Amino acid sequence: MKRSPRPIFTVLVLIVIGITLCFQLTIRNKGFTSFRNDDINVNLLKLASEQLGKEEERSEVERLLQRNIGRNNGRQRSFLSSVPIPFPSPQFYSLWNEFQVHLNDWWRKKRFEPEILNDLHHMFKVSIDSNSNRRYSSCAVVGNSGILLNNNHGSLIDSHEAVIRLNNARIVGFERNVGYKTNISFINSNIMHLCARRDWCLCHPYISKNLVMIMYICQPIHLMDYTICGGSGSNRSLIVTDPRFDELCARIVKYYSLKRFVEKMKKGVDEWGAVHDGSMFHYSSGFQAVMLAVGICDKVSIFGFGKSELSKHHYHTNQKGELHLHDYEAEYSIYQDLVERPKVIPFISHKKFKFPPVVIYK
Repeated sequence: MKRSPRPIFTVLVLIVIGITLCFQLTIRNKGFTSFRNDDINVNLLKLASEQLGKEEERSEVERLLQRNIGRNNGRQRSFLSSVPIPFPSPQFYSLWNEFQVHLNDWWRKKRFEPEILNDLHHMFKVSIDSNSNRRYSSCAVVGNSGILLNNNHGSLIDSHEAVIRLNNARIVGFERNVGYKTNISFINSNIMHLCARRDWCLCHPYISKNLVMIMYICQPIHLMDYTICGGSGSNRSLIVTDPRFDELCARIVKYYSLKRFVEKMKKGVDEWGAVHDGSMFHYSSGFQAVMLAVGICDKVSIFGFGKSELSKHHYHTNQKGELHLHDYEAEYSIYQDLVERPKVIPFISHKKFKFPPVVIYK
């Protein structure tokens, strides 16, 4: 009696199906990211890649790289009027030449690179401490939310190897809630612009000589403040973020903002710009500080990110409202994904980068 070939045929079919699924999984993991198809919106990815105001920024950079500074642009003249060096003068033009070198280097690097997170350790950690090639064992990123006053996390914050604070937030009088230790002050260039113009500030608001300030550039001309404050290879206390890192952060936040706007708020994409100030839309200092910690730390703890109806917007000021050019709700979603499923975050090359564990304290 002949044996039926059906069982053998069934086994062969199952093997073929298994090989096909494995092949598809391999192809998917070799792609740009490793998140599932149902987690992303391809159209929104494309929109998030488009930078509003790019041409205006390009025009401004080209004007700043020319020699006829201040003659044709009112905003430049206003800015230069506050430079603590007479204009025109030999000292000023020497400073201006150095500024143009910094600007040209910054603009040359301003592009998108999905693998930039892999380089953050070398770009920032080694620059901060040339004698150390290791990542920080633990980092606390301390936001400025008023919810910090609801808990006494000061000692816990200070127990981390590195503490990152935002925009020169005041800590005196709030040590029990926010701690006193500061290793890195992460600021936006608007904050530095105010600091560079005040005699009492002298470009560095903290007394500690071991503290490093890392600044991202909001406007190209703010690189003049970096120049005035001694931004150079010999000054390790002031570092400007790599514009490739800025571009990555901008795309991630814009994607999450668009996705929330369309899928949760049920509004059209064409309405998004009006709600978030169009070309003025920007990620917050806190978000980029968190992403910096993700790149240079083995463990990341997040404090003071979030809001409450009973809490002030900032723990150290009386500000209650939020800035429309930020989308804090979208950023909160990113932090949650960093905790629970970091590989769904778009625009990041997940081939080599290993996300550290992230914990959010509320």
